[in-house]
Amino acid sequence: MANHKSSIKRIRQTIVRTERNRFYRTRLKNIVKDVNTAIEAGNKEEAAATFKVANKQIHKFVSKGILKKETAARKVSRLQKSVNAI
Repeated sequence: MANHKSSIKRIRQTIVRTERNRFYRTRLKNIVKDVNTAIEAGNKEEAAATFKVANKQIHKFVSKGILKKETAARKVSRLQKSVNAI
């Protein structure tokens, strides 16, 4: 157990950040899964609509520090390529 006041605070902050990051990472997986489901179904309109939402959310996660900019760009690029291939 931590003895210093600052280390106790760091533990509390880590717990809060872990919960927040878990929420965002799960949300990201579900967003990408929604786009891929629409792509597999061959529904171009639905895939384009879900991709638009996914693109916005992925870039929002970059601003929150959940993803790096390059990672987000790679994910968006791959999703866009898949949507265009329908």
